[in-house]
Amino acid sequence: MSIDSTSGITRDEALECLKAHLKNEKLISHCLATEAIMRALAQKFEEDQEIWGLAGLLHDLDYEITGEDPSRHGEETARLLEAQGVLPAITDVIKKHNAEGLGLERSTVFEHALTCAETITGMVVATALVYPDKKISSVKTKSVTKRMKTPHFARAISRARILECEKIGIPLNDFVVLSLGAMSEIAEEIGL
Repeated sequence: MSIDSTSGITRDEALECLKAHLKNEKLISHCLATEAIMRALAQKFEEDQEIWGLAGLLHDLDYEITGEDPSRHGEETARLLEAQGVLPAITDVIKKHNAEGLGLERSTVFEHALTCAETITGMVVATALVYPDKKISSVKTKSVTKRMKTPHFARAISRARILECEKIGIPLNDFVVLSLGAMSEIAEEIGL
């Protein structure tokens, strides 16, 4: 793997790595959606879109290895990527998206951004799937925020993790708008 001077991995290499480690198409789509939202957040915060996007794309790289074991999720990805020379800022934030499972704490904008970005993808997808056409283009901001308040809807999705958007100064409504916009741009790629 060639080393990119900034991140330690190119986007093409990251996608290839992701597809080598994940076989579940829905999980790959989740990672692509997270990448899109992270790039939009990086633009909003005037951060490096490539680094933030790569963190989003690779955050669940180890999911099929670690499964439901929260004490390893993120840690395995960090190990794999560190061995390939990937920027520590990327591997650190990937670990922190599972801070609860690894006994860590999120404190930076980057860390909270990855957590809320990767979690909102599930709420957006679940909302899209209740529409007859099952398309993101049909989903309205109000539909997502209303379903956020419905505990039995997509109950496995942590509302608290999505609301970490407020810890980085983005009101929920604005975060949903940003997320829908980012995911809409890649709707065909993620099958929605």
